[in-house]
Amino acid sequence: MRVLAVLAMLLVASATPMANAQQPDIVQEHWYHSYATLTVDVNAWADDYPEIVDLISAGNTELGRELWLVRISDWSVETKPDGADKEIVYIDGGHHGNEHLGTELAFLTAEFYIEGWVAGDQEVIDVLSTTELHILIMLNADGNDIDTRWNINQVDLNRNYDHYWNNCPPNNPTQPGSGPFSESETLANSIYMNTVVQDADLYVTMHTGVWIMLYPWGRWPEQPSDWELFHFIRDDVHANVSDIPIQNANQGLYPNCGTSRDYGYGVMGFPTFTFETDDEQWALGTTEPLSSRLGEEMDVMRYLITNIWYWRARLSVTSFEYNGDSIELNVDNLGRASTTNATVQYIDSDEVTWTSDLFSVNATNSSHIHLDTTNLSLTADGHFELFYQKRVIDASLWVNESIPEELIKISDGEDKGWLPFTSPIWAILAIGLAGIRRNERFHDGF
Repeated sequence: MRVLAVLAMLLVASATPMANAQQPDIVQEHWYHSYATLTVDVNAWADDYPEIVDLISAGNTELGRELWLVRISDWSVETKPDGADKEIVYIDGGHHGNEHLGTELAFLTAEFYIEGWVAGDQEVIDVLSTTELHILIMLNADGNDIDTRWNINQVDLNRNYDHYWNNCPPNNPTQPGSGPFSESETLANSIYMNTVVQDADLYVTMHTGVWIMLYPWGRWPEQPSDWELFHFIRDDVHANVSDIPIQNANQGLYPNCGTSRDYGYGVMGFPTFTFETDDEQWALGTTEPLSSRLGEEMDVMRYLITNIWYWRARLSVTSFEYNGDSIELNVDNLGRASTTNATVQYIDSDEVTWTSDLFSVNATNSSHIHLDTTNLSLTADGHFELFYQKRVIDASLWVNESIPEELIKISDGEDKGWLPFTSPIWAILAIGLAGIRRNERFHDGF
């Protein structure tokens, strides 16, 4: 009877037109995806828009269904216009088969950027020219089609990750599986994280239950190492986009271990959110069009993706003076995350021959740094680089970034004044033009 009631409501509901929907509007906007309809949609996207859509299978469910992964970017260019690597967004939905709105939010995110590209939306064009979106829409396809939280082995996939697996308080019962990554779905997801998007700049996993966004940790009430980044995003979203609660997962929901969110942050070093949509969902679909129902959530996703350049430490050297005994360095952090273990390194013939003491640069901060160089010897082929982590979390990616040659000044320690690093005497020490550049994209906070 419930199914008939839902069907009756859907038939009288007004559908929002979708320019490139692969299913009829009444299905696309009101019915949750099954594995079959998702397969139709993602394959149609790949066939119709090969210039921006690359469809692969990341693996299989326990019953052999494909884990469809939609990769979206302007594939005509491999890098950003300035030659730098594109930012990477990783999104997955459907860990829990009965949390359909989370799966649909992952689908709508892919659809927004595909349809926006076709429509010539400048926001979308700018994103896809600088960013890759990797979206695994339905991780638990077996559970989805029988409308259950678990996979076919009765395992909670979002307790099956190798981050404090099965190590939460006993009053938080769960079915974590026989061991970390015992299930084919989570194993495939972890392999993709570790081999394809290991340098991701944002990871969002989508669920349904309570209207909230959760950041690490689930096991502890303490704030994560990169609390400044998560707190900035929380405050900026609340000021400009949505009043959705944004909290530490342990405090905002309940203690939970072995989750993809904490694995993504604690093991992979990604800035990570669990996006929980509300739980007002029917067995088969919704009377309100999904694009309207999840419109506010999509605004938050657009914010996170559009501003992805900021979700790390980004050190920009503004001055660099070497006098034989020391380096005086001024550094701006253009990103929203701190770094606590930065160094200046001297590279000669691809080998590090000198490393400075560690220094810190806080998020959105400018720092003057004095470094002792007693043991530094310049050579004809050497150059200086910054070496630091993108975020404070230990698992975060280390980066080497050249210091712009035009900023470096060298003195012999006598009263001869500073000599530009690019003078004829020192030209052979030039370090190339791949220095840190200020990103010209401005935070619009829509």
